[in-house]
Formats: sequence, C-alpha cells, structure tokens
Amino acid sequence: MSAANVLLADVGGTNLRLVLADAQHGVDHASLVSLRVAEHPSLEAAARGYLRAHGAKPEVAVFAVAGRVEQGRAQITNHPWQIDCTALRALLQIPRIKLVNDFAAMGASLAALSADDMAAIGPGLPDLAAATDGCFAVLGPGTGLGATAVLRRGGRWLVMETEGGHIGFAPQDALEIELLRVLAARFGRVSNERLICGSGLLNLYRALGEVRGEPAPALTPEAVTSDALRGDVLALAALERFALILGGVAGDLVLAYGAWDGVLLAGGLIPQLLPRLRGGDFRARFTGKGRFGATLERIPSAAIMHAQPGLLGALAIASMHAEVHHCGATAGDCA
Repeated sequence: MSAANVLLADVGGTNLRLVLADAQHGVDHASLVSLRVAEHPSLEAAARGYLRAHGAKPEVAVFAVAGRVEQGRAQITNHPWQIDCTALRALLQIPRIKLVNDFAAMGASLAALSADDMAAIGPGLPDLAAATDGCFAVLGPGTGLGATAVLRRGGRWLVMETEGGHIGFAPQDALEIELLRVLAARFGRVSNERLICGSGLLNLYRALGEVRGEPAPALTPEAVTSDALRGDVLALAALERFALILGGVAGDLVLAYGAWDGVLLAGGLIPQLLPRLRGGDFRARFTGKGRFGATLERIPSAAIMHAQPGLLGALAIASMHAEVHHCGATAGDCA
C-alpha cells in the first residue's frame, strides 16, 4: 500500500481520535488528532473535515466504535451518535471500511504490543510473544467498561467482540450489598459498568456517601480523583472500592473466557489508577475465586501503557495481523 492510505479512528463516548497510516509502515504520528465527540454532529462530519484538512484520500478505513456492531451499524453506548458503515463509505468515498467494537480493536493491539508497552500488576507480564496457543482477557474503564476475549491460534490473533462490561454487578461483601441496593433504586438493573467506568466512579462515590451517611460533594469523576489525592476520606474509599471491584470483574472474565494466559487492563483511567491497582486490592479480589483461587494466583495481569492502543489495534486489523470475529450476523465490513 502507498503511504498514508489507511484511516484509523477510535470512536469513544467522549473523544474521537483519528490518524492516517500505512498498513505496512505504520502510523503517521503527525496526523494524529483528538476531537471532542460532543462538538461534532456526526462521525461522518468529523471524519470528512479531518480528511479535507489533511488532503487525504484513503483506500481503507477501520472505525473502532464504543458500541455493539450489528449488520454494519452501531449506536455509541454513551452518546447519541448512530454509525452506518454504508453511509460512511458513500460520504467519505473510501472503498473499503471495517466497523468494529472499540474493545475489539483494543484486543487486536495485543498482536503489536511489546513488554515495554505493559506494566505488571502482580506476578510478571502476560507472554504475548509465545509461540504456543493462548487466551487473554482485555478490559478497561473509560467512558464505559469495555471487555473482550483474545485468542492466539497457530500464530493468528483472533478477537471476539463482546459486551462483557454489561454483565450484572455481583456484590462480594456487606458493603457492596448496600451499594447495590442504592444503585438499584436509581437504575433498576445494575451492571458492572454502572460502577467501573468514569461515570461509574461518581456513582460509586455517591452511593458510598449515602450508605455511610456522609456528604458527597464531588460533581465529576475527575473531582473524585483529585479529592482522593488531597486525602478526602470518602473519595479515597471510593477509589479503593473501585480497584477492588475491578479486580473481581477481571477475575470473573478469566473464568468466563478461559483466559488462563493473562489479563490486560486498558483505557484512559488505568495509568492514573496504576498505583492504586498495585496496592493489593485489585489482586486480592482478582484471586478471591474460592476453589479457583490458587489458579488465579498464577495468572498474570498488567496495564497497557501504550499511548494509543485502540489505534494500534485498528492498524493491526487493517493489516490483517489480527482478525475480529462477530457472533451471528453482525459483521461490520463495508466494501
């Protein structure tokens, strides 16, 4: 392929990242931009403006979107954007477009990550370079809670699109039973995403304040984090509980996916939370799986520290170093 004839997009509920690339030679870092989703009427409008500004006419595009892809369409889970593969192809005049879940792209990044792109949480790093077959879980809190299973089979990387972040929250102690009661009164069904994402941290903080009979003045997830750094007791307790619950969810996904080769945490919140995750709460709940506790103790977990793993994974998909597998008739190819 000629230089910069691939468009890569990581479409979240808050930010849209766009970059041009060559499937053989990699990303053109000078072309990387990050846009606020709320400032654009549609993905088509944002992408068209980007291509016009860069004078680019790509032949291939991979759009990694924060929502379930079905029949070439997707609804952003935490934003009103509706995305249609056929409409994108016509409006952007790109011959080949692939629409995938954002965490499928995050999972596909494993095909290109090195040990330098990871930070261990517990016993060592997952071995992504091994010649043997394996299975990994990738999850992470951002605007929502993404999750995917990644298999390595005969040298090929196979990524399953899932909505594992919407599995129901399972309380593990008396306090979490009370938190579930508070959140159920507000939301009805309480998924893990209601607690483990940016807005979930705020939900957790407020529910914890209600249970403890303490005021919860913070109005944003960022305020909770900054209050915790200043030593606010309630905010610190919310962060500690966040790490604990995230560890439990990660361990559950190991059991659900058979991800015996490791867990990787991704997303914008992870680098900020890394000291807290390494403090012990994450691994304590991760390994606290009863009869499978000893098995979980041997499974490595790590944080992905690469600056743009979603775009890295999208490039792997464009280059066919990783394949995304859909369950049922949900393919997102448009050619």
